[in-house]
Amino acid sequence: MPPASPSSSSDAPASKDFPTDPTDPASPTATAVSDQRVEAPLVLDTEPPRTLRFRDHFALWMNLGVSLIGFSTAATVLGAKGSELSLAAAVTAIVTGTAVGTAMLGVAALIGARTGAPAMANLRGLFGTRLSYLPTVLNIVQCIGWGVFELLTIAAGAQTVAHTTGYRWLFVLLAGALTTALTIWPLGSIAVLRRFVAGAVAVAMVYFTVQLGRQGVPDPGAGNWHGFLGATDAMIAVSISFVPMAADYTRHSRTPRSAFWGSFSGYTVAQVWCYVLGLMALLQSDGDPSRIFDSFLGVWAGWLFLLVLVLRETDQSFANVYSTAMSLQNLLPRVDRRVLSGAIGVLTTVLALRIDRFTDTYSNFLGLIGSVFVPLLAVLAVDYFFGAGRHGWNLSERAPSRWTMLLPWLLGFAVYQFIAPTAVADWWVDFWTSAQQALHFTPQEWTSASLFAFLVPAAATAMLAPLTRRAVRG
Repeated sequence: MPPASPSSSSDAPASKDFPTDPTDPASPTATAVSDQRVEAPLVLDTEPPRTLRFRDHFALWMNLGVSLIGFSTAATVLGAKGSELSLAAAVTAIVTGTAVGTAMLGVAALIGARTGAPAMANLRGLFGTRLSYLPTVLNIVQCIGWGVFELLTIAAGAQTVAHTTGYRWLFVLLAGALTTALTIWPLGSIAVLRRFVAGAVAVAMVYFTVQLGRQGVPDPGAGNWHGFLGATDAMIAVSISFVPMAADYTRHSRTPRSAFWGSFSGYTVAQVWCYVLGLMALLQSDGDPSRIFDSFLGVWAGWLFLLVLVLRETDQSFANVYSTAMSLQNLLPRVDRRVLSGAIGVLTTVLALRIDRFTDTYSNFLGLIGSVFVPLLAVLAVDYFFGAGRHGWNLSERAPSRWTMLLPWLLGFAVYQFIAPTAVADWWVDFWTSAQQALHFTPQEWTSASLFAFLVPAAATAMLAPLTRRAVRG
């Protein structure tokens, strides 16, 4: 669903307790603050500084779009060995899925820029304050889980560059310390990403693209487009994984336009590039994800450019830890975010030291929580642009519960699991498989779980919009 008037903030609905229009001359945020060393508010109800421009959003989301995990998970796009997609089909799936998923990300970014509220605080307007605690807790679990996973990934990448299987604890500690420091000064960290890191990452990506391209890319699935929509759906899911944290950063945007287009363009370019490069490396490694970094280390000075990407991976752990703190502030609005960020940084580091690897069960559990946020975004966007949000969401601690809005969200979650049950446990898969059999439904290639889980709750929320608008006015 395209965003409503991303180029203008003058028609943005008012929200209580948070600023909404950074372009209003009467607003304190309308003054130029780019030269001041301002930082994010310490508590939830403080007006956020509006310092981020298009280039800041572009640099932040470009860095988040490049990931060591993205290189290796290109295997999910290519498909199983012996039934690989053609190179043309895989690249098309990467581009299409990224564009669709990042458009959804852009909508979440746009809402954050208009309301001035963090992502989970925006859910007070959708569900009411107390009901917003449910998705907030789920997001906290998800962000901590992915934060731990990122620290493990950084440590593994550092071991690869150093050609050692030891010192994992040291790499985890260093990555955890850097991650925590970044979260204490989030706006300053974004400035560093724009000024220094983004350029270094771009140079490394260009270097690897040229070097791997010179070696040629095999096409084991030439002509095969079977599984194209499944690969596209996987790419949509990757982009949407950042939806629950987008507003944590775009609340500091100078304009809604720059928030939408900066996040959309930066993340789209980077993720497409990352996955296509990962695809090239994977095909040159005979389709083995465990050997994918051999392709990077196999080129001259590859270790140096891979080191750049390993160090840059801390922006991923930074985003997860900082967004965990922002989510916690929805529950504890008067606690200093620096205290929350420090505590979460320490907790994430300790967990990464104790966990050698993620089990399939826990990884699937994180995927289950992730499936919560596809329909949630649909309900959020429709209600904001066409429902009660048109008359102003109440984002205060006294926002009344809106039980009706749980219905389309739960419907969307059920649609997602009905089409593609998450393998968290045998009984869970058996339940949804039995439901499929009872309704004589067999998932087809065109039944995208992400898209249907977005469209169905969006339509249900739209049908409820007249009722919810009357309830708010009444």
